[in-house]
Amino acid sequence: MNRITLRFVAPVAAAAVALAGVGSAQVAAASNAHASTPTYTIAYEGPLSGGNAQLGLNMKFAVQLAISQANAGKTFGKLPFKLKFLAEDDQGSATQSPAAAQAVISNSSVVAVVGPAFSGATKAAEPLYHAANLATVSPSATAPALATQGWSNFFRVVADDNAQGPGDATYVVKKLGVKKIYTVDDASAYAVGLVGAFDAKAKQLGATVTHQEAPGTTQCQAGTGNVQQYGALATQIKGSGDPVTFYAGYYCDFALLAKALRADGYNGQLMSDDGSLDPHYVSEAGASVANGTLLSCACTNLTSSKVDTTFASQFKKLAGFPVGTYSAEAYDATNTIIKAMEKIGAHVKRSALVKGLHKVVYAGLTKTVHFQPDGNIAGSTVYIYQVKNGSIVELGPVAKLVG
Repeated sequence: MNRITLRFVAPVAAAAVALAGVGSAQVAAASNAHASTPTYTIAYEGPLSGGNAQLGLNMKFAVQLAISQANAGKTFGKLPFKLKFLAEDDQGSATQSPAAAQAVISNSSVVAVVGPAFSGATKAAEPLYHAANLATVSPSATAPALATQGWSNFFRVVADDNAQGPGDATYVVKKLGVKKIYTVDDASAYAVGLVGAFDAKAKQLGATVTHQEAPGTTQCQAGTGNVQQYGALATQIKGSGDPVTFYAGYYCDFALLAKALRADGYNGQLMSDDGSLDPHYVSEAGASVANGTLLSCACTNLTSSKVDTTFASQFKKLAGFPVGTYSAEAYDATNTIIKAMEKIGAHVKRSALVKGLHKVVYAGLTKTVHFQPDGNIAGSTVYIYQVKNGSIVELGPVAKLVG
C-alpha cells in the first residue's frame, strides 16, 4: 500500500485536525465493529471424487448454499457471526476419512462438520472428531452401530438402517408378495448393516433369503472387488430362480451388477437402497436396464411447495445440476447447526455447540430436526422409488404403500 503524506496550510490546520479526528474515530469504530464479528467455519466431509462422487457433490453444494444464505441474512436474519465453508474429500473411504477428519480438526475455525457422508468413513473418522469434541451431523450415514459408540458429538438427520432395512423387506414380502429373495451387499459398513436388517425382517415375514457378498470394486470406490465378479454372480442369481434381487451398496457397483444380470437373462425384480438412489445409476446402467428398478431411502423428494422449489432452483444455480439424493438433508443439517450456533450467540465454542445440538429443534425442508440422546433423528419414514422411463419417481412411504 502506498503511503500518502498530508500537508496542511496553517489557517485551516486546526479545522483539518478536528475533521481528521472525527474521521479517525468513525473508521476506528467501524473497524472495531468489524473485528468484533467473529468468523466460524462449517466443514463438509464426503466423497468428492471417485466412482460415487455424485452423492457427495449432492450434499456439498447444499451445505455451501445454506452457508451463503445465512451470511446474507436470508435464513436467520442478521447473525452475530460470519460463516465460511470448508470441503474435505474422503472418497467415501474408511481408509481416507481419518486424514480428512484430521485436516478439519486442525483448522481451529471449524466448529462443526456436515458429514461424514458414508457409514464406513464415519466409523473410521468419528473417534477423532469425538476426541476433538467437534460436532458432526451426517445427512446420510445410516449404519445403526454409529449411534451406539458413546460419541456425544455424533448426530444424523436420517433414520438408520434398522428402520430402512425392515421397511424394504416389508415392501418386498407384503407388497410384491415374494417369498424368495436373493440379497447382495458390497461389504461396506453401510451395506452390511442394511442387508442384515433386511434379511432378518424378510425371514421373520416368512421369506427364504439367499445372501452373497460382492465387495465394492476399485473402479467404484476403495473396494477390493473387480468388475469380472459380476458375471459369475449374475449366473448364480439367475440359477437360484429367486424373483427379487436386493442390492445393498452404491450406484456404481449396482449398475455393474444390474447390467450383468440383464445380460445373463435374469428377468426378476431389482431393488436397492439410498446409495443407489441417484440418476447416475440410470445413466451408468442404461435406461433399458434400470427401468423398473425399485429404490428406497429414509428421505423424500421435495414437494412442489414454494420453499422446496426455491431451494431446488437456488441449488441448481449454484451447483450446475439439479438437487439429488441427500441434497435437502445436507441443507437441513447445515441449517440445524447454524440454528444451534444462533442460540449460543457470537462466541461459539466446539463444546458448546455439541451441547446445543442436543437441544436444538429446527423446522427443515425434509422434517423437523430434533435429536435423540444418542444422536439419532427423532422419527423415521422410509420411502420407495422406482425408475420409470429413465427417471426416478417416488411411489410413497412404505407404511402407506403396504397398507
